[in-house]
Amino acid sequence: MRYNDYFMGMHFFWWILWVLMVVWIFYSAWSFGQQKEKKDTPLDILKKRFAKGEISKEEYEDRKSILQQDITGE
Repeated sequence: MRYNDYFMGMHFFWWILWVLMVVWIFYSAWSFGQQKEKKDTPLDILKKRFAKGEISKEEYEDRKSILQQDITGE
């Protein structure tokens, strides 16, 4: 009788292990997909536009100060 109890315990353990592995795989794939959908902040967009040369340094600094005022609430 002891053999059957041990076997059932190990069988249950392996099922739990497989379920956890499947959950982990799906969660990893889902969280990886979420990372790709990161949205740029307005400040990030402004920095990219300045780096591309679309706006001048004065325009960049002016808009940056406006955005920072919005963030701090001043």
